[in-house]
Amino acid sequence: MWKPRKEEEQPKPPAPSVPTYTPVPTKEVRPVEIPKSYETRSEVAHIGKSVVIKGELSGSEDLYLDGEVEGTIELQRNALTIGPNGRIRAHVNAREVIIHGKIDGNIRGVEKVELKRTAVLVGDIQTQRITIEDGAYFKGAIDIQRDNRKEATAATAAAAPVGVGVSPQAK
Repeated sequence: MWKPRKEEEQPKPPAPSVPTYTPVPTKEVRPVEIPKSYETRSEVAHIGKSVVIKGELSGSEDLYLDGEVEGTIELQRNALTIGPNGRIRAHVNAREVIIHGKIDGNIRGVEKVELKRTAVLVGDIQTQRITIEDGAYFKGAIDIQRDNRKEATAATAAAAPVGVGVSPQAK
């Protein structure tokens, strides 16, 4: 007849192979210090969509405008972004103008003007660089300005003397 084997005689299942964890030595991590000249501007004023301003709007920081303005906007050294809810009936003067909403008035963007696909602009543009996305509505004139700083350095280099005490013909 059949007899059960003793535990000693029964084959033992193989032990599962467990990988052993060996810690890897790590180097000390220190935060990177960013020089002040490389820091980005984080000062941006925000005007919400329920705000209505009548008169002159000026400032010395970048501005995100999603409300309504009637009058003039002066941000000569800063950027102006008109949000998708922005409704502007004003003349705008800023370093950079990005438009998502509606503007009825002339724009002077010293460096650049961008009309995004949802932009509606009725007025003239004066700038060095312009971008108009497909779908944007624009009715007016564009006056592309030259970069006066580049012209001034080129004119200065051309007018610089060739040599001290030596005439150009002597060379």
